[in-house]
Amino acid sequence: MDQIINWVYGQIVGFLGDFFAHMGNMGVELFEMSWVQSIVLFFSYLAWALYGTGLMVSVFETGIEYQSGRGSVKYAGLNAIKGFMAVGLFTIVPIELYKLSVNLQASLTAGITGYGRGISEIASNIITTLNNAGDVTSVGSSGIFGGLSVITSPFMALFIIILMGYAVIKVFFANLKRGGILLIQIAVGSLYMFSVPRGYIDGFVQWSKQIIGLCLTTFLQATILTAGLMVVKDHALLGLGLMLSAGEVPRIAGAFGLDTSTKANIMSAVYTAQAAVNTTKTIVQAVPK
Repeated sequence: MDQIINWVYGQIVGFLGDFFAHMGNMGVELFEMSWVQSIVLFFSYLAWALYGTGLMVSVFETGIEYQSGRGSVKYAGLNAIKGFMAVGLFTIVPIELYKLSVNLQASLTAGITGYGRGISEIASNIITTLNNAGDVTSVGSSGIFGGLSVITSPFMALFIIILMGYAVIKVFFANLKRGGILLIQIAVGSLYMFSVPRGYIDGFVQWSKQIIGLCLTTFLQATILTAGLMVVKDHALLGLGLMLSAGEVPRIAGAFGLDTSTKANIMSAVYTAQAAVNTTKTIVQAVPK
């Protein structure tokens, strides 16, 4: 039984070490690939096409409303400027904001933990201490889990290590898919460029909030995880609580209107695209007449 427990302990510690080693700029590296840049460029061209169509529709709508005395050239011009700024920046600002949040998080954690130390460095020290303990029965007296009396049961040490692994894995996979989510949001954002020059910016504002929520989650999750790793050595249970709370950042951000999910955003964008297609068909059929 002791051999089985020691083998499980060694596998868990090694697994955590690999996970910590791979945490970093995973999402940022995605946008440095040439094929991803080509996808972003494609949706940029699509957005410009939709913007041009929406601008033509806005001109027709302004002319029709102007005949009845309700049209406003100033309002239409402002919407055209807003649309031009949106279509020119929607592929640039989200990526740069995401890179800024990652770099800011790295700088903040380095300042808190000491220069040059981040998630990987702190985790490496913990993994090294666990490995130096020899086996799981010696972990309780190694001092790695502070705030607790000497752990006599190896299952208690395994339980704490498993909780640490769960918190790390949850944040790891969240960071791993966040770059793909940002790419999806950029693709979906192009479909709003038909509505912005016409003055319908509610969907685009919600899209902007989702971008901000994603970048905020990127910054907070890694920061709280690092804080939990720092606290584990002094107060094990408090540190575990901080590490587990890092996975709740997206849910809390969504409660304040910064939802990072793409379900509602995609449905709204699809509706906008359908409206663009239907309106364009109507204009094309009406021009020959």
